[in-house]
Amino acid sequence: MFPNSSNLGRPPFPPKQQQQSHGFNELPLNTPFTLITHRPITDTHLSYQNAVVATVPVVTLPSMSCGNDSPAHRSDTHIVFQGRKRPSGQSGPPDIKRQRFHSQYSEAVPLPEEHRYSFLVSALSPPFPKYWVPDLTACVPPLQETLFPDLPETVLPVAKDELSQQILELFKACQQQTCDLKRKELCRAELQREIQQIFPHSRLFLVGSSLNGFGTRSSDGDLCLVIKEQPVNQKTEARHILSLVHKHFSTKLSGYIERPQLIRAKVPIVKFRDKVRQVFCSAYCVEFDLNVNNIVGIRNTFLLRTYAYVENRVRPLVLVVKKWASFHKINDASRGTLNSYSLVLMVLHYLQTLPEPILPSLQKNYPESFDPSMQLQFVHRAPRIIPPYQSKNASSLGDLLIGFFEYYATEFDWSHQMISVREAKALPRPDGIEWRNKFICVEEPFDGTNTARAVHEKQKFNIIKGEFLKSWQVLQDKKDLNCILPVRAIQNR
Repeated sequence: MFPNSSNLGRPPFPPKQQQQSHGFNELPLNTPFTLITHRPITDTHLSYQNAVVATVPVVTLPSMSCGNDSPAHRSDTHIVFQGRKRPSGQSGPPDIKRQRFHSQYSEAVPLPEEHRYSFLVSALSPPFPKYWVPDLTACVPPLQETLFPDLPETVLPVAKDELSQQILELFKACQQQTCDLKRKELCRAELQREIQQIFPHSRLFLVGSSLNGFGTRSSDGDLCLVIKEQPVNQKTEARHILSLVHKHFSTKLSGYIERPQLIRAKVPIVKFRDKVRQVFCSAYCVEFDLNVNNIVGIRNTFLLRTYAYVENRVRPLVLVVKKWASFHKINDASRGTLNSYSLVLMVLHYLQTLPEPILPSLQKNYPESFDPSMQLQFVHRAPRIIPPYQSKNASSLGDLLIGFFEYYATEFDWSHQMISVREAKALPRPDGIEWRNKFICVEEPFDGTNTARAVHEKQKFNIIKGEFLKSWQVLQDKKDLNCILPVRAIQNR
């Protein structure tokens, strides 16, 4: 159901008896990735600087279980990648205690063989010689692996009208491809090794649209550097940490990243670009934003990922809305308009509030899977235990897009209401200081902040509302996506 359920940027966790205190002992280190499939394979590791394939030990997984963690044996022998199975004598140790993640959905959505993908996990560095590898081959197809192309597509809705067909074609042309994810993960894995020279027990997570299912070919790569699970003062501590990272990037890594910039914003980041697009022949040069300890960004990545794959109309609709907002220049928080995260939440909220909802509130239906206090090493598991949502609403993509514009142009009360995906309804606007003098209020599902706080000028708000109104009127009349968006030009970029 969720074709890329993520282990990317997430370290596996060892049995309790192997945990040691290293100043960051609740979450083991996250080091360069290992490829794993539901069949026995030999893993490979890519060097970011020279794209040379090195070797890592063999790992196998059982073919089918749901919600269980299976022990994996880690051989110390390095084998050249030849796609061969491990000899039968090299089985995992029999005395390792199995850990079980309980769910009321013990038979949740097992997929046919052709819809189970390979995925990426992080391999532990010493001092952990043995480690747990979660079995993700049952209820949720795991992350697409990066060395084997031509993976099967997920099932998309059937287009029964011209507008719906245009939306689907745009989605297929612009959605993030496997090669795009390859490059981002390759960069993440190598940068983590570099950053651990400064902060040995830190981990680097790939977050945002690259992993949440709503990425496009031109999406930036968002990275979260986790130093500790406790909050970090963004004005002092985070800036100091990022200044050290920026210095390291500028002096040591200029050969394969460029233009590192330290942005001293409310949430400081280091911006940079990669230099290895020729490795995977991509037309796009990936730009990255790296923050420190934005833990909520890791949590909401997997919440959005679950929404993305729980109903097959969600991703195409979100993508066309993002492209529409970008074309009409209302998708830039730095210029006082909407960021992409707010746009995604607005689409999800609309689908939740239809007379016959297309989406539920996952946080209300599965509170244990999206607990804000859950330790980070468990967050990635949430999508695996949640079955597809069976909606009685059979609206086409075209009808849903028209309805989306109509809802925000004529129905939603901007002055008195707040968008809440957590509650699956519009709530009264809060009275807190963060919500005052803000024209659009979109609740962050985990920490309750306003994700649309950048819209603080009446003029920009009027422009946003005006675009919703014009697009609704034109699309309702013409039923042609080209009337609000240059589809062909966007597809050919």
